[in-house]
Amino acid sequence: MSIDNKGRRQCRPTHPGEMLREDFLPDYQLTASGLARAIGVSRQSVNELLRGRRALSPEMALRLGKVFGNSPEFWLGAQRAIDLWDAEQELKDDIAGIKTLNVA
Repeated sequence: MSIDNKGRRQCRPTHPGEMLREDFLPDYQLTASGLARAIGVSRQSVNELLRGRRALSPEMALRLGKVFGNSPEFWLGAQRAIDLWDAEQELKDDIAGIKTLNVA
């Protein structure tokens, strides 16, 4: 059984690092260094995430979920959306050639 989902996004989803940079850090009056200290990681790790140069790992999702009082699933969902978008863009020609099977 399959569920049709024909609605495709027209633009790339928001990277978790951009969400942190634009929404969370200002709201909590945090700097990259302050966030790094609060979650126990290097400032370089936080900076790479904020710039979208690093994917969000499950470990980072756990840390961010704890520090901001939300769930790791929230953070992983944002990363998953990016990963799927990027894969779809890279493989769109290959995927287009695959025929959908029908139940016998």
